[in-house]
Amino acid sequence: MHAAGSAGAAAAAIAQAVKASGAIVRMEPNEFAQIVQRADEPIVVMATSKIFGRTSYKYITSYKGLAFYTKSPSQLPLGVRAELVYAKQIWIPG
Repeated sequence: MHAAGSAGAAAAAIAQAVKASGAIVRMEPNEFAQIVQRADEPIVVMATSKIFGRTSYKYITSYKGLAFYTKSPSQLPLGVRAELVYAKQIWIPG
């Protein structure tokens, strides 16, 4: 139950960041990992998807009021300080 509560809180925080900023910043996976390393207490939401047998990893986090998103063919090294929340799906408009 705790994981579901954390996922809901993380999703709400990211949704609030998107409302406040009005934008989601898409970036390369290595740049995303650098943003996560800068945060004091990062919360990262991750979801996986399979297309044609290949797994892809989607990540979203908020940092200084902006939402950052990336998609990677492999898992990203996010460091030990990052709290990783697993989601069923991450949907990004457009």
